[in-house]
Amino acid sequence: MNELIIELTEISPRDFFGLQNANIDLLKKYFPKLKIVARGSKIRAYGDEEILEEFDTRLTMLLEHFAKYNKLDENEIERILQSESKEDYETPPSSNEVLVHGVNGKLIKAQTANQRKLVNLMSKNDMVFAVGPAGTGKTYTGVALAVKALKEKQVKRIILTRPAVEAGENLGFLPGDLKEKLDPYMQPLYDALRDMVPHEKLESHIEKGVIQIAPLAFMRGRTLDNAFVILDEAQNTTHAQMKMFLTRMGKNAKFMITGDPGQIDLPRRVISGLKEALLVLKDVDGVGMIYLDDKDVIRHRLVKKVIAAYKAIENVD
Repeated sequence: MNELIIELTEISPRDFFGLQNANIDLLKKYFPKLKIVARGSKIRAYGDEEILEEFDTRLTMLLEHFAKYNKLDENEIERILQSESKEDYETPPSSNEVLVHGVNGKLIKAQTANQRKLVNLMSKNDMVFAVGPAGTGKTYTGVALAVKALKEKQVKRIILTRPAVEAGENLGFLPGDLKEKLDPYMQPLYDALRDMVPHEKLESHIEKGVIQIAPLAFMRGRTLDNAFVILDEAQNTTHAQMKMFLTRMGKNAKFMITGDPGQIDLPRRVISGLKEALLVLKDVDGVGMIYLDDKDVIRHRLVKKVIAAYKAIENVD
């Protein structure tokens, strides 16, 4: 049996190993065919030479990441262990900038490789599709980019919209007027904004129409210029709705379309406008597309496991 010994010299073994060796336990799950022992400042691994070489490469990537950022959590470890290259998880200096200085000094940045690619795509294209499962930061990153553009006077207003299709519910049975019915449905957009814009300023922006949050039907007949426009939950648009929205684009406008094709709430046999648009526009110059996946999930670590579990049953014929 082959043996590999790696000694930690310039970083704290206790911090790198994690609380009660949690990081080492995660390594063991990813390399079940190796016997891995962490004691003192050394990590010993025993097994086949080919697997040891892969382990050596991955461990070096983890050590370099830890040395640079002085932290290593479960999400970061999984991203590094699943990445094909350093570019997939590393933060280039140019894309590590703070997007927005949020409320109470919160620094809002792109946190994963694909989120950074989204930021980069948005800087190069006027229309970008960001597609992926829940919790991958599509909407949040988009709202941050919109607030940044508004603060830097690149646009004069932010428009956030969603198709009013409910996940198994019916707005008609909810109490209150139209605004009261729709506000809970638009809540994720309000939540993101509240992280980034102080309360009084947000209320003032909404009152003056600088920030508009409205259902997709309200976009009909409008020309959206000098605006950063986000269509959220776009998987629930029909062909007609998506075409209507995309053709609202006016001068000096940025359009971002986010959605999760795995969570379509449309009636059966109705084709998702998002799925169709991704096919129709894939070769159009000036349109960017980014596909986020479970490696980009930045919610509770269990969200990633929930996505994987559902993906497993949904892929069964």
